[in-house]
Amino acid sequence: MDLYEYQAKDLFAAHGVPVLPGRTVETADDAKAAASELGTAVVVKAQVKTGGRGKAGGVKLAQTPDEAKEKAEAILGLDIKGHTVHRVLVTEASDIAEEYYFSFLLDRSNRTFLAMCSAEGGMEIEELAVERPEALARIPIDAIAGVDKAKADEIVAAGKIPAAVADQAADVIVKLWDTFVAEDATLVEVNPLVRDPEGKVIALDGKVTLDENAEFRHSEHKGLVDERTENPLEAKAKAKGLNYVKLDDGQVGIIGNGAGLVMSTLDVVAYAGEKHGNVKPANFLDIGGGASADIMAAGLDVILGDDDVKSVFVNVFGGITSCDAVANGIVEALKILGDGATKPLVVRLDGNSVEEGRKILADANHPLVTVVGTMDDAADKAAELAAGA
Repeated sequence: MDLYEYQAKDLFAAHGVPVLPGRTVETADDAKAAASELGTAVVVKAQVKTGGRGKAGGVKLAQTPDEAKEKAEAILGLDIKGHTVHRVLVTEASDIAEEYYFSFLLDRSNRTFLAMCSAEGGMEIEELAVERPEALARIPIDAIAGVDKAKADEIVAAGKIPAAVADQAADVIVKLWDTFVAEDATLVEVNPLVRDPEGKVIALDGKVTLDENAEFRHSEHKGLVDERTENPLEAKAKAKGLNYVKLDDGQVGIIGNGAGLVMSTLDVVAYAGEKHGNVKPANFLDIGGGASADIMAAGLDVILGDDDVKSVFVNVFGGITSCDAVANGIVEALKILGDGATKPLVVRLDGNSVEEGRKILADANHPLVTVVGTMDDAADKAAELAAGA
């Protein structure tokens, strides 16, 4: 789960990372009141889960409360890369002497954690990483040893943070590591981490991604969810315990057992769809090792609730769960859904008890179900049905 900036900075503050005071508001009048309370020049910042806010006009300086109201009016409701601004953060403005960059992240490729640090922070850090990679230090972090002051000093030195603030920066890095571990994050990023004219190091911005697999340890994280910006289908699937992701502009709903098989199915459907008016997969849905009637019904209920979906491709390889159990799950799921099932299903079964599974579907003879023998042919049929709907 990605957090808004204000949520990230609240977590930072809870772990002792220095941040500037501010208030998050949803109206221009409240922005004016917040600026009055702070009693200084303020920055009004759009709260959206995407980068490029400054370039899109979502970050504005205001010298007075009236100006803060005016800036908030201009930002609220703004569309930034498909994200509508519902709230703004009104925070103290800070003069900046220098900008640095820092992050902790999960390095999936190398199966470890990684610290990234540079004395050259700011909006163009992505360009820096491509054009001058030597300016961005990458330091692997041992998950057991973690980050103490000595390791933080090593990171600061590798990132070429100026000696005048090296100790402060190292202290902040240790606290950011505490945040990373304590909150079960997969990303903690500060860009920019700044030195103000008085020589104080401050996290001026923040980005945090939390590991949803650790939700059971953090009941308080539920309060960080913004239901207004959640995809309703993804929220519905999550409530049913399904591993579902909605994809843009797709017409073929996908159900599979196993993430690798589902990813392959997306590719096969996309390829087949090129011959049928450029039909595309509509979602990722992995039902895992089990395919009971309830699980299958829950998955079909979510997918059939997507108005973009014109056909559904159920692609299952029987392993731990045999094909006859999957077939029974499909038959019972269609009974559970009743009139709610209105779109054609193409089913491909293979693996353990495949003949028994196919016979169960043949005997059921449901008018919406077409059983196809191979993955490629099934993808082609699903794309054909979606195109003709």
